[in-house]
Amino acid sequence: MLGGKWTYRSYHNSTTLVGDDAAAALALIFGEGVFDLTEGATGKVHGTLDMGGGYALAISGTAGGADREDCPRVFALIGLGIDGTPTAGWRYDYRGVPAYSWPDGVNQVPCLVGTVVRVHAHGPGAPAGVTASFVAVRQPDIASASQPGGGGATTGS
Repeated sequence: MLGGKWTYRSYHNSTTLVGDDAAAALALIFGEGVFDLTEGATGKVHGTLDMGGGYALAISGTAGGADREDCPRVFALIGLGIDGTPTAGWRYDYRGVPAYSWPDGVNQVPCLVGTVVRVHAHGPGAPAGVTASFVAVRQPDIASASQPGGGGATTGS
């Protein structure tokens, strides 16, 4: 479910409409990067969230089964800052589910949706407890994308 690369974006939970104000829409982004995740057979997850410029988190957690057949699997991830980088001492917790896969959807790309909380403060403008919503969109697998019918163009990371 979680294995692979995902383009990640989190958003401030604001009720203010942005209309055609591109700057206001851009200001809603809380963070972005690339999840590179591996999921084992037992549901253990590990990997990274690379936000560029030396900002990265080491990711660990679990992906579990749903209580009912009509409910999605859930996941719980912890992102810890990496010693010797600008993220040392950071901690973010992520909870989410796979987005619904529409039976008649056209060109639907798998997505993860959820919320994130900043567990540890890291500076005066970054207090603990701040939450945001996120969407992570699966990037195409380079090997299968290059095959006929394999999902389209590849992306760099």
